[in-house]
Amino acid sequence: MPSVLEGIMFRSALQRLRSKLGWSRRCARSPIVQNRHQLFPHLGVLEPHQRKRLEEIVGLPVQHVEYYEQALVHRSAVTRVSARGGRSNERLEFLGDALLGFLAAEYLFARYPEFPEGELTKIRTWLVNRRTLTVCARRLGIGAVLLMSPSATQALQHGNDAFLADALEALIAAVYLDHGLDAVREFVLQRLLPIMEQEQLLQDTNYKSLLLEYVQAQGWSAPVYRVLEEHGPDHAKEFVVGVYAQQRCLGVGRGRSKREAEQDAARDALEKLKEQPTEASANGTAHL
Repeated sequence: MPSVLEGIMFRSALQRLRSKLGWSRRCARSPIVQNRHQLFPHLGVLEPHQRKRLEEIVGLPVQHVEYYEQALVHRSAVTRVSARGGRSNERLEFLGDALLGFLAAEYLFARYPEFPEGELTKIRTWLVNRRTLTVCARRLGIGAVLLMSPSATQALQHGNDAFLADALEALIAAVYLDHGLDAVREFVLQRLLPIMEQEQLLQDTNYKSLLLEYVQAQGWSAPVYRVLEEHGPDHAKEFVVGVYAQQRCLGVGRGRSKREAEQDAARDALEKLKEQPTEASANGTAHL
């Protein structure tokens, strides 16, 4: 058990740490915000049109551009900002990941009051993961404002965009530092969560089975899937697949694997058949 002297020494050390970081019981501001000028030097890398696009992405005005400049520096571009004291977005990614985990947990805790801890953890993992974050970043258009090297830009153009998830987490941290917890909560719940839920529902839906049920109900033969194109290196291939029935192409899909592309093709076929069910049936009968 610690002695009285050890307790006094600990409290004294804690007080010095609070003073150094700017913490106090009466101060609600983040110590990061209080040390903003030391932690986030102005980099001058965000062009006016990029700043406008960024405000459209987050749905908020940019008050302190330094946070966002740091959040948008990919590690491949560190040499372009290091002379001005800039770093990559990895530290902000660390903070954003923690914030996102907390906000997702808070949302699920309130939404599912009857669920035990284990179920809540499963749902959070199902909802918030690298793939869904990448999809969110892609939908929001974060790649258009991200500072990258030419090689990273080329990789992004060829579909290798997994690092967008890191940038999104860093952006979450920037919104928090610039506007506070309530604002970043709204950003996550209003802008990210709907995309996450939609993406996971799409992934969990077996469109191939649904399409098979549909064509069988029409009296057609089972659909056939054919690889139409393959792009990219072995570690980042993209497949283009067509699904055929009744001697015609019902839909085309893309994916990082043949299975994913087939599911996307089946989804495309179902959407087209749903739009013109009568015509689709008539055309199918004509090819019998």
